Amino acid sequence: MAVLPIRIVDDVVRVRQLVRERAVLQGFSLIDQTKIVTAASELARNTLEHGGGGQVEFELLVTATRKGLRLVFSDEGPGIANIEQALRDGFTTGNGLGLGLGGAKRLSNEFEIASRLGAGTRVTIARWR
Repeated sequence: MAVLPIRIVDDVVRVRQLVRERAVLQGFSLIDQTKIVTAASELARNTLEHGGGGQVEFELLVTATRKGLRLVFSDEGPGIANIEQALRDGFTTGNGLGLGLGGAKRLSNEFEIASRLGAGTRVTIARWR
């Protein structure tokens, strides 16, 4: 398992690059590569902008019948007061379109979010081929 800090804007670019490399390594199609990279980019940006920085853990998944990639984004920021509202398209606390969390969920085969006010947020996604 690899861990990459997310502290500056350049780290978001590095997350995208590493996710693409690992998706290729796992044999993902171009469409599946694009989906996981896009989801990771949104979550890395959220980790930086809303969580004040954090990290992402990369895990290659292998079962008897398939391969995948799991990403765990975590921060120690202010947390999310209303997760259901934050997942709703159009909701934003910043200047974006409000598609980040909900979009990342739609682009992933597995999605889990946990957040505590004042203690941070943890988002886990996985994509399978």
